Amino acid sequence: MKIKILTTGIALLLSINIHAQGMPVYDNTNFVSLVKSLVESAKQTSQLLKTAEFLKQQKENLEKVNNVVRQMNAVREIGRNNQRLIQVVQNDLRDILNSPYIRPDEMTRISDSFNAIVQNSLETMDFIDQILSSDYLKMSDAERANILKQKEEESKEMVSNISIRTRRYKDIISFRKMQDKINNRDTAY
Repeated sequence: MKIKILTTGIALLLSINIHAQGMPVYDNTNFVSLVKSLVESAKQTSQLLKTAEFLKQQKENLEKVNNVVRQMNAVREIGRNNQRLIQVVQNDLRDILNSPYIRPDEMTRISDSFNAIVQNSLETMDFIDQILSSDYLKMSDAERANILKQKEEESKEMVSNISIRTRRYKDIISFRKMQDKINNRDTAY
């Protein structure tokens, strides 16, 4: 019986010993390191969020500056096109209208067509002034830049149109001049 008790006691001790070996060991230094790591990670995440917000604001500022630059370039190009129009009206139109090869009824049509182009140019400049000087229906800078870009394209078309008309009238004058020389040439050889 002593042997049975001794065997049971040893078995009990071994079973207790087995449970003691299977219990997790708590290491305070690993826990402290984990907490420090989490705090540092939170700081870095907070800093990244601030950086992301800053970059987002800078992107918006760059877009605003880009739109303003686009507006300025469009207005500058429209101004150049209007200068070309003025030069054509001052020089070429005067030459065309003063030509003896343009008939009086054609002078009115020529003047009216050039006046229509000049009037359109003036209306465009007034519209641009409205867009740039007021909120004009609360447009954003991007919308304003798109409208100015469209007006710039219309201005280029105006210059192209006036160049074509001027060249056509000069060709007419040249043809009539050549025709006059042929009709009035000296036929006695």
